[in-house]
Amino acid sequence: MKALMLSDKNQGLTLKEVEDPLPSQGEALVQVHAAALNHRDLWIQKGLYAGLKYPVILGSDGAGVVHSIGSSGDSSMVGKEVIINPSLYWGEEQSHQHPKEFRILGMPDPGTFSEWVRIPSSNLALKPTQLSFEEAAAVPLAGLTAYRAVFSRGQLKSGEKILITGIGGGVALFALQFATAIRANAYVTSGKDEKLESARKLGASGGANYSRHNWVDELRQQAGSFDLIIDGAAGNDFNHLLDLTAPGGRLVTYGATRGPVPTLEMRRIFWKQLNILGSTMGSPNDFQSMISFLSRHQIKPVIDQVFAFSEGEQAMRRMDKAEQFGKIVIKIK
Repeated sequence: MKALMLSDKNQGLTLKEVEDPLPSQGEALVQVHAAALNHRDLWIQKGLYAGLKYPVILGSDGAGVVHSIGSSGDSSMVGKEVIINPSLYWGEEQSHQHPKEFRILGMPDPGTFSEWVRIPSSNLALKPTQLSFEEAAAVPLAGLTAYRAVFSRGQLKSGEKILITGIGGGVALFALQFATAIRANAYVTSGKDEKLESARKLGASGGANYSRHNWVDELRQQAGSFDLIIDGAAGNDFNHLLDLTAPGGRLVTYGATRGPVPTLEMRRIFWKQLNILGSTMGSPNDFQSMISFLSRHQIKPVIDQVFAFSEGEQAMRRMDKAEQFGKIVIKIK
């Protein structure tokens, strides 16, 4: 089969012929029609991720058609259009992933930037009928992360005010779509005014450009404070988010793209009785609930750009520029 290979850190993706995978017991072989990028792929390419092993086929997101099932598997899935859950071996607990067995598709396991991928059958869900393969491929990692952060951890309810930082990224956009679907009042931040305007067209009630010195005051004027904040950045602005969280409110963190928080203002946490919640990926139950939510509300992901299979490295450079609004997708079949 053909696959986009990463031979070492700081190297480009190259399209190569590799050995076809064979499904073992409990696994399925999926013919990948489309895959999508995540910042995780970029960090692995740059050598900024734990447990790196090269060469590797990247890709956590994918959608396609089940070709075959390993021994003792459910043969009724053969020929079905599916979406892949990249959250592997979560474990039995809903509250957290298994500390040793859990991993994400695409490192160390060969990922979806290939014509075929081997995946546990339990990690497949029927593709929602309103989604094309390209749209379905854009859902898994970002959609799952957003769903768990917004609902399983954040417990967002209709009518509440939610602030979502860094709009334009996949997780943030799904969080916005999920929040507006249940009629919560969603606000966003971005470093670019055009992304704020695009978010308003998707239903955001308002937002602020964090590159301006008064962005916190702008949000206070628009919304006062927030019942729930969803953040994947951390860094120097995290204490501002504590200020913007309403007393008794929740702040869910799912990443730290801007690095650690230099000094955490603990007084703001205990005096306002805030709930600071960590969230990573999601459980199988989260994934199935997310897929049902997409179908029920007929949600389609925001696609930034679709690249050809041979343009995988160009797709990575698009993500590296951080100019995208929505998911970057690779069409494979």
